[in-house]
Amino acid sequence: LCCECGQAHLLLDNHLYNFQDEVDDELVCHICLQPLLQPMDTPCGHTYCFKCLENFMQEYSFCPMDRKKLSFQQCHKSSLLVRNLLDKLVVLCPFKAECQQTMQRCELEAHLQNRCPGFKKYKSELQRKKNPISKGKEDPPAKGETNTPKDPEVPGGGSSLVAESSGAAVVSLGTAEPGLVNPAFEETEEGENLPHRTSLVAETTTIEIHREDPEEELGMRIVGGKDTPLGNIVVQEVLRDSVIAADGRIAPGDHILEVNGVNISSVTHCQAVSFLRHPGPVLHLMVLQEKGFSNKTAQQDSTANREVIHVTLIKRDRSEPLGIKLIRKTDEAGIFILDLLEGGLAAKNGKLSRNDRVLSINGQDLRQGTPEAAAQIIQTTESRVNFVILRQPGVQLGEPVEDGSTSNSSSSSNGGSPVHHRRRPDQNHYRRKSSYQKKTVAIKKEPKESLGITIGGGRDNKNKLPIYVTSVQPIGCLFRDGRIKRGDVLLSINGIDLTHLNYYEAVSALKSNAASHSVTLKALEILSLNSTEPSLDIREQGFSWSPLWITWLGLPSNLHFCQDIVLSKGNLESWGFSIVGGFEESKGNQPFFIKTIVPGTPAFRDRKLKCGDEIVAVNGVPAIGMSNSELIPMLKEQRNKVTLTVVSWPGSLV
Repeated sequence: LCCECGQAHLLLDNHLYNFQDEVDDELVCHICLQPLLQPMDTPCGHTYCFKCLENFMQEYSFCPMDRKKLSFQQCHKSSLLVRNLLDKLVVLCPFKAECQQTMQRCELEAHLQNRCPGFKKYKSELQRKKNPISKGKEDPPAKGETNTPKDPEVPGGGSSLVAESSGAAVVSLGTAEPGLVNPAFEETEEGENLPHRTSLVAETTTIEIHREDPEEELGMRIVGGKDTPLGNIVVQEVLRDSVIAADGRIAPGDHILEVNGVNISSVTHCQAVSFLRHPGPVLHLMVLQEKGFSNKTAQQDSTANREVIHVTLIKRDRSEPLGIKLIRKTDEAGIFILDLLEGGLAAKNGKLSRNDRVLSINGQDLRQGTPEAAAQIIQTTESRVNFVILRQPGVQLGEPVEDGSTSNSSSSSNGGSPVHHRRRPDQNHYRRKSSYQKKTVAIKKEPKESLGITIGGGRDNKNKLPIYVTSVQPIGCLFRDGRIKRGDVLLSINGIDLTHLNYYEAVSALKSNAASHSVTLKALEILSLNSTEPSLDIREQGFSWSPLWITWLGLPSNLHFCQDIVLSKGNLESWGFSIVGGFEESKGNQPFFIKTIVPGTPAFRDRKLKCGDEIVAVNGVPAIGMSNSELIPMLKEQRNKVTLTVVSWPGSLV
């Protein structure tokens, strides 16, 4: 319980009070619908709680009341007169069973600390519970959590995106990331191949983040996880004035590979959120960052103390993929094997290994080659693909990959064709299904009794979200009823549709209908997409609550807000984004998601498309039911202009 107000609430949320009398509407915050706390005035003449306004301004740039342009820096504390009026509001002691006293709001903290028998009893019981096992309990359980979900599939480094011998691996996504709509060789009008780009590269970097307050939010939104088609954890957005923004080294589109030495390239979305929300003064992040296209090739060629091995793979037909991910390194010439995809031909053969350097394929020298050149040789080979590789002594042959973090991307060395394979039956993967239940809540109440909820979302939100419950406070009729929960999506109140309203319209509708003797709310309860996933409620202390990104994926399509994004490019440009998902026999229909956006490309310059966005249609043609290999050619066929219909959900805040 909070030692200032005696009630339970999140660390960054406002204090809660039980007021003796109905409070004048002029003293109520129109964001939380509660009497003002630390009131702040806007230049347009409205007043809100400090924390309410601060949280609101993280997502919006206008006043909630009149929608005039507004920044938090323009607001200032309310006058001393207003603050004194609010402090003198009469409240009830929250410990009603042991204490029936009333006092001014400003006197409650002193009452609890010095005079309240109920709070004294609560503290003594708390101390009594802690004492017998205080030593064991005082060590923060979160520290244990940081190490435990290392995931049984992580040992061995199989799912790491970083080649073992490379401090800064440079990954070619031109062909190793099929679904990337930026081929290294574009077909010209005359049918010739014009090599206008070389490898698309990305570097791994270790970044140290320092926080003065160990529990302060990092201030970024993330998407992805092994339980989604994205596989990796990707930064969707960096919030203004945040710890990450002040550091300046992490940008949207970066892939987070490790947190404090723990590999998170193969964990679920919820586990990744837990790792990144773990408090601490210093945070070590290893990230994979897009660097755009590069013409740079390394000049060094060191073959000392290595073993030359010959491996032959036999394709059933010309189009069969080998299932190999290839990379270039900044510190060594040539191309290397980053990963072998589960179910692919190379993984089944078992003779190639991660970090092998490819010297030649079918007799063609690749010591100074690129992944694109290797992919082109493999694609044009009818049957036998002969590899000559260089391996460091002591490197073990690669086992067939059991990790879902790479197989989800359907990546292969054939330049884009998916690897069709069976998955382990216990593998987690995302499949759109009904993950919500409708409920109708009818309540009889006193006209003066408030609903006692705070809300978020609204169709004026930049993500066009439906209205959802951000908290159910223990002072209203909905808390007493118990059926409306935090995270529920509100559909209607007393027959008034809330699904198409902006934030302020929804607040007004809820407030006006709360004045009646009976209230009927229709809502959607979002069910956990993975019932084995631990609740994040405990880890959310100190964070402004909002639903996780993965929660929104379960909403019915009638609550999706689709928007059209039009991209334009020159004849020799690529669109500059990669996609994952689509129909696969083993998984059925999956949504298409934007996985990467390449710096310096049309998708990057447009600024509207974000990692984690779901593609619903291309030029008006629905993407549902298409496979990855069907949608990619459709995108590549669009010469200079394409219209993407997307649904954009906000990433999870960490």
